[in-house]
Amino acid sequence: MGTTATPEEWPPDGQFPFDLFVSKKYKSFWDAGNIQFTDAVGNLFFSVDRRRQPQNSAAQTHPQKLILDASDNTLIRLVRLIKGSWQGFMVSDNEEKELMFSVNKTLNTFTKLEFDIFLGDGHVEGAEADLKMKGSAFKRSCTIYKGNSIVAETSLMYTLGFRKHFIPRNRFRVTIFPGFAELSLVVALVVVFFDKRKFWL
Repeated sequence: MGTTATPEEWPPDGQFPFDLFVSKKYKSFWDAGNIQFTDAVGNLFFSVDRRRQPQNSAAQTHPQKLILDASDNTLIRLVRLIKGSWQGFMVSDNEEKELMFSVNKTLNTFTKLEFDIFLGDGHVEGAEADLKMKGSAFKRSCTIYKGNSIVAETSLMYTLGFRKHFIPRNRFRVTIFPGFAELSLVVALVVVFFDKRKFWL
C-alpha cells in the first residue's frame, strides 16, 4: 500500500510508493463515463476528457484525449496518430507548449501488450526508448519501466478476509514508485495502455 498526498503536495515527501485509484463515474445509464484518478480517500487528482477539442490544432482530425487536473485544467493532450502510435503534448494556461512524449506499440497479442516511450522529441529511428510499458489489459496489469527499474504498475483490487466483496473490473490501482515525480505522465501512459478496451476505456 502506498503513501498519501494531496494534489498540491505532489510529489510526497518520503521513500514509499504512492497509490492512485482508477474508476469510471457515470451520470446516467447512457453516459459513456468519466475516467477519474483519485487517492485512497477519494480526493480527485486527474480525470480524462474525450470530448473537448483544442482550437487551432493541426491534429484535430485525430482521436484525442485530455488529461485534466483536479481543477479541470488541461495538462496533457493525447493524440492517437495511427493504431498503437500516440503523441502527448504538454498544455499550460490552455496553450499547447511542446511535445512531451511519443508512444509506439511494439507487441500486440491477446494476452500481452508492449510499448516504447520516447520523451520529448527524442523519437528518431534507431534511438533507444526512454521508458517501456508492458502487461495485459484484460488482467489490468501494466508495468512501466525505466531501464531495469519499475516506475509504476497497475493491479486489480481485492478485499482480503473471509468475506469477499465484489469489486468491478473498471476499478483498479496504479502504484507509482519513489524517484519518479512525473505523475501526469504516468496517468497519460496508463490511459494509452488501456485505450480501445471496451471493458474500461
